[in-house]
Amino acid sequence: MSSMKEIFGSFLLRELFGGLAVTGRYLFAPKTTVRYPEEKIPQSPRFRGLHALRRYPDGEERCVACKLCEAACPSMAITIEIAPDENGKRCTTRYDIDMMKCIFCGFCAEACPADAIVETRFYEYSAESRDALVWTKDMLLENGERCEEQIAEDLGRDMKYR
Repeated sequence: MSSMKEIFGSFLLRELFGGLAVTGRYLFAPKTTVRYPEEKIPQSPRFRGLHALRRYPDGEERCVACKLCEAACPSMAITIEIAPDENGKRCTTRYDIDMMKCIFCGFCAEACPADAIVETRFYEYSAESRDALVWTKDMLLENGERCEEQIAEDLGRDMKYR
């Protein structure tokens, strides 16, 4: 008897119309797709994107060349070289981050005692070669100057957690 029902159901194309009913329900439902270049979804203030080196308001670099960020980096993406400046104070002569190695864990920002290295909310960057994804000290400082307002806002918002 059940085989007769299956044969009769196959002649009526019950499965096909059941599938079309599901398609019809979702066809007229509101869409949740975001048209990416024109629309962007809101980001969390704790989003970890591209790195930036910060300066003090007087223009002096915040980095004290302690190399804690290099030691804390699990993927060994940070390379730092230090030397004394004309005043005898330690400063970085080279500060490179290889973005091909970086896993954006945020350990470098957490280890920094002076909030010199931070991660911005900027994620739209690309390159045509691997060498272009090694961010140098000048590039990181420029990124910090460009994103300073957003960085200060995020760090001010996070101060209650530190």
